[in-house]
Amino acid sequence: MLKMNLIKNIYKGLFFAIALLMVSCESIVEDINDDPNGLVIEEVDAALFLTGAQLANALAQAGHANRMAGMWSGQLIGYASVYGNAYGYNISTAEANTTWNRIYISVIPQVRHIANISDADPLLKGISKVLEAHAIGTAASLFGDVPYSQVNQEEIDDPVFDGQITVIDAAISLLDSGISDLNSTPGRGLSQDIYYNGNSAKWLEAAHTLKARYHMYKRDYSSAYAAALSGISSSDNTMSYEPLNSQTGDQNLFYTILDGSRAGDIGSVGSYLSLMLADSTEVYRGNAKTVETARAAYYTIDENTASNNQGIIEAGEAHQLVSFEENHLILAEAGARTAGFDTGLQHLNEFRAWLNGGGRLNANFSDLEYLYEAYEAADFAAGGMENADGIADDRALLREIVEERYVSGFGQYMPFDDARRLRKSDTDVLVPFPLNTATASVHPERYPYADGELNANENAPGEDPGIFTKTPVNQ
Repeated sequence: MLKMNLIKNIYKGLFFAIALLMVSCESIVEDINDDPNGLVIEEVDAALFLTGAQLANALAQAGHANRMAGMWSGQLIGYASVYGNAYGYNISTAEANTTWNRIYISVIPQVRHIANISDADPLLKGISKVLEAHAIGTAASLFGDVPYSQVNQEEIDDPVFDGQITVIDAAISLLDSGISDLNSTPGRGLSQDIYYNGNSAKWLEAAHTLKARYHMYKRDYSSAYAAALSGISSSDNTMSYEPLNSQTGDQNLFYTILDGSRAGDIGSVGSYLSLMLADSTEVYRGNAKTVETARAAYYTIDENTASNNQGIIEAGEAHQLVSFEENHLILAEAGARTAGFDTGLQHLNEFRAWLNGGGRLNANFSDLEYLYEAYEAADFAAGGMENADGIADDRALLREIVEERYVSGFGQYMPFDDARRLRKSDTDVLVPFPLNTATASVHPERYPYADGELNANENAPGEDPGIFTKTPVNQ
């Protein structure tokens, strides 16, 4: 027993000696494996994630999918290659991979990280929420049901696809939260914010316009009108991506593709929109109070070479993402539907006054002829200037507002969104652009799911529903 106790004491002493030695050695080599240049992601300034997320969002809003939407709403023509196929409604799920990845990999995880480490910074927190709502709202609009409630969660590899309307409602709620954050800060100069440079007032207006847009998707016109009253109040406050145009690749996204391998593939000459703006055609929208010469030239996209284009896709021309035009024409349409004819006409004439001052033109075309005089109620009465076919005067006004949304929304998703929304219940005011092929019987209703998601996510549909399947909000 004594021998055993002695052995135990010896082992005990050796244990403490070794432990003491280990502690001493640890203090000598402490931090030896730490990389002095290494950073923990939480230690990186949240603002440094912002520019990349905004660039990815701009590409999702104004890039490849946007051009598809333009072709499917009578505004662009695909002449050859992938755009020729898509113009003829022949598109594969592979075409959606880049847009899908930009939203789900390059925008949402980045802005959520910004929000998570910006509790003491309501400006960054609010901006991140508006950006996420912008990205996921566009995803829901384009694709229909999409993953959202379970995305960007480490423990979930295969997020479920949430219902389209549920996602739109979630985007509206996120905007409300972002608005609350932005209302609590005066903003500050923020060079990483390439949209608004940290101007919280402009971010607030854009958030309200997005709310109005999403309520329009659902045909909740009273809520859309209420949101738009606080929306983008001037063209200076439009959310845009402005290329620096300082080097190749840092230019207008449409200009860039025509300056590269896509020259000859896509343009606007001969589209229904171009015919509406040409005074030599039967569908010209001009009249004694409206002359579209300047806007027709500004909107022309010559498919042959980028250098021929000095208008809406000039190398340094900004891409509109959430615009004054959209907001004011929501006021006009939703106002006419909910507050009445006089309210809708008032907002339309306010917008026409802006156009009549040269709005939506760059310096290359501002000297060409244009005219947008105020309309009167009599112009929409049966037999009036804007009602030759004798429909109800309030429907004639709506038809003109919708047509203006179609024209002013060129380069944005608005014409595609409106066409799908109005085909459900308002065909009498819908812009009657034709089908692109004689073999098609209906217009496209959605963008295909990305094949990367279809193949990798066990909760994805077995196959894509097809571009002619109406999404839930438009069924």
